[in-house]
Amino acid sequence: MRIWKEMQDRSKTGSMVLAFIAFIALGMPDGLLGVAWPSVRTSFLVPMDAVGLLLLASMIGYITSSFLSGPLIGRLGVGRVLATSCALTGTALVGYTLVPVWWMVVVLGVAAGLGAGAIDSGLNAYVAAHYGEGVMQGLHASYGIGVTIGPMIMTFALTTLQSWQLGYRAVGGLQLALAVCFISTLPLWNQKGTIPGSQGRKRLTDYRTPLTETLRRPRVWLSAMLFFVYTGAEVVVGIWAYTLMTESRDIQPSTAGVWAGGYWAAFTVGRMTAGLYAKRAGVNRMVLGSLVASLPGALLLWWNPAESANLIALAWIGFAIAPIFASMTSGTSRRVGVPYATNTIGMQMAAASLGAAMIPSLVGILARRISLEVVPLCLLVLLAGLIGLYAAAMRGRVQDSGD
Repeated sequence: MRIWKEMQDRSKTGSMVLAFIAFIALGMPDGLLGVAWPSVRTSFLVPMDAVGLLLLASMIGYITSSFLSGPLIGRLGVGRVLATSCALTGTALVGYTLVPVWWMVVVLGVAAGLGAGAIDSGLNAYVAAHYGEGVMQGLHASYGIGVTIGPMIMTFALTTLQSWQLGYRAVGGLQLALAVCFISTLPLWNQKGTIPGSQGRKRLTDYRTPLTETLRRPRVWLSAMLFFVYTGAEVVVGIWAYTLMTESRDIQPSTAGVWAGGYWAAFTVGRMTAGLYAKRAGVNRMVLGSLVASLPGALLLWWNPAESANLIALAWIGFAIAPIFASMTSGTSRRVGVPYATNTIGMQMAAASLGAAMIPSLVGILARRISLEVVPLCLLVLLAGLIGLYAAAMRGRVQDSGD
């Protein structure tokens, strides 16, 4: 019995470590685009707001795979879904650097989105089913590591190697290597387990609630809306901060690249810190406290009293909002009920992708027609609106409807 328990513990540790590595790789492409975009649009001779097409393409792929992640995992298993998804994402990222025209990049964006959506939804559901809130924060801290490393990789590629293509190839190669790792560790993902403290109750992934039944619940749609708005706000900073600093505030590209990375670095530190006190603070207090704390940072970025204020504001915002996504994911069953949680997590990931594509694209259109200085104002409005939306989503919440 002891040997069997030790084998289970080692298996869970192995899958957790690989899940963290996968989330690092998942974050890297998101960190690349903000720094690479000025060079990419110059290479393909497209306007500043053409990034919206690539984000839209990625969103379509991401939403599709996220929405179908529950049935896919049930049929193929987590390991096979993750292996296929990493291979698809890696191929698309390398493909960006090989195609000659912009529309081909947009098509590859669909493939990249398909892979990313399945990785995101699959790992979130797996961790929610097998681990507690602290591990969930750690998983998303790994994403923060990825989006912190991404701008640094791209800044090095641009300033030292004079090639945005090499940055994408490096990250694409890592995704392909991860696909091999998932294939070679398929047995790890078949281990059974329960959420710590669940006293043997059914796991989230044990429920096979029809998607149509989940879609009929208004709470599910409100929960998805939270992820739509929050992720849009998060990506607005990641996509437009570098362009804001270099093209509107005359900050040197090398400095702006480091400062853009500083946003994600503070974001990562915030998630690591949150993992230490997530259980004690509770999901509700974590989310509301983070949203309120982010508002002064957004105000400082809008005010821009000095050049160095950009770094302070970006780090402040990144650290403040860091726990929100993981906390809201951990709290899914409280908002919608345990039987609907797995399907809802997939919908939330899809809504997050939709927000990540639509909201920064709309901000880009406003920036082109008005000024890049509209970016921090939009961010402030989004963060303030989220406070009211979250309060509405938690009103009369469901604590647990599973058995």
